[in-house]
Amino acid sequence: MSTQEIRFSGFGGQGIIRCALITGKALSLYDDKFATMTQSFGPEARGSACAAQLVVSDSRILYPYITQPGVLMSLSQEAYDLYYPELPKGGALIVEEDLVKLKSDHADLKLWRVPATRFAEELGNRLFTNLVALGFLTAVTKVVTADAMKKALPGLVPDRFLKINLKAFERGYEYGVEAISKAGATA
Repeated sequence: MSTQEIRFSGFGGQGIIRCALITGKALSLYDDKFATMTQSFGPEARGSACAAQLVVSDSRILYPYITQPGVLMSLSQEAYDLYYPELPKGGALIVEEDLVKLKSDHADLKLWRVPATRFAEELGNRLFTNLVALGFLTAVTKVVTADAMKKALPGLVPDRFLKINLKAFERGYEYGVEAISKAGATA
């Protein structure tokens, strides 16, 4: 892997910062990797586009900020509009398919769509959208293992919602595995 840069984006209140915290904890404590996280503050917390960035490496990270993300997860239109131009050719773009209208076909990117909000609502609450999206990201990028992600949840999600968050993660992960299978069948 060497070094990988990931940007999580959406609108304030979707749990974008928590996505980066969970992933960073999973990588650092359970997948024997190094990770640094930065996040945006300010008006983003009130529903505007927000982002958290994660630098992941097999060795110590000397520069903690991303320079060009190889993976972008966008859970809102505003965040997608703001951040997708930074993705290089061959980068992975993960979008919430019900909330993000694509500007092009992105033929030069690895495009993945997930109905994370719909799945979260089926589980009882759209607040679980971020965990569905994290499960999906885990499956399609393989940057972090599913086992490490599950181990990272305690302490970062409320104890009383741990079971449902695990269920949401697994729903997204299963959908990601299906998406990879379908992509392989059409390739």
